Amino acid sequence: MPDKRLLIVVETAKNQARGPMLEADGEGAPGVRPEALLLTLFGDHVLDRGIAVSTGGVIATLDRLGVGEHATRATLSRMSRRDLLHTVRRGRQAFLGLTPHGTAVLRDGQRRLDGDVVDRHWDGRWTLLTFSVPETRRADRYALRTRLGWFGFGPLRSGLWVSASAADIAPALAELDLLDHAEVFRAEPFLWTDPARIAREAWDLPRIAAGYEQFLRRWGGSAPRDPGDELTCRIRLGAEWLLLIRRDPVLPPALLPPDWPGTRAAALFRALRRQWAGPAGELAGGLLEFLVEE
Repeated sequence: MPDKRLLIVVETAKNQARGPMLEADGEGAPGVRPEALLLTLFGDHVLDRGIAVSTGGVIATLDRLGVGEHATRATLSRMSRRDLLHTVRRGRQAFLGLTPHGTAVLRDGQRRLDGDVVDRHWDGRWTLLTFSVPETRRADRYALRTRLGWFGFGPLRSGLWVSASAADIAPALAELDLLDHAEVFRAEPFLWTDPARIAREAWDLPRIAAGYEQFLRRWGGSAPRDPGDELTCRIRLGAEWLLLIRRDPVLPPALLPPDWPGTRAAALFRALRRQWAGPAGELAGGLLEFLVEE
């Protein structure tokens, strides 16, 4: 069976497939579901701090993002069932902390948030992966395809996926018990093969570029409406950015169209995230009651 981390990635991919990435969904920020907002909140204020946070404070924070108490509680319950969160009780009060699995998931997300959207150290070689998964394991096959996208792979031909990076996909294959069903090669284009054409065929670059352009329009010149708005802005910013970069294989400049908007979008994301870090932390300290975990 797929591991719990894959279930989150698969569900996110299904949500994205329903429409534009920033489509309004009725809860919270456009195109960002409550779980994405909660993961961002815990990544910003709980991850690697050895603390749990009060359930009431989490509900209050999501309320500021337009997510009602019922939706927040339902999402927290699902996250607990997936072994992302655990509950610590002190008297009548409940606190939420990250499980080891939840910590691993958020660290992986932080790696993507902190990473670049352009590979400036490409050696000109490609990673090729071919696999054949039995029809009886369709769920694992779907989970693998989703996970490959997260690692920067794109489908070039039936059963053949390519990546411009040397990312180690072995752990994901091992988690799904698919190492014996896949082969991996490192290669470089030869004769008439055009690397830029490979990139155009393996990834929908116009769609990825459109997502970055939309991000720039949405957040360019953005500023909190009042002194207490930096927390919600920073959470929404991080959640939207993570959903956006899930589709980006992080290609080198040689494989990207000129004036790639991802570069400008990444600069804007980092500037706003840094600008709002201090005020957001102060506001979180007032809304969220913390408990040091033993």
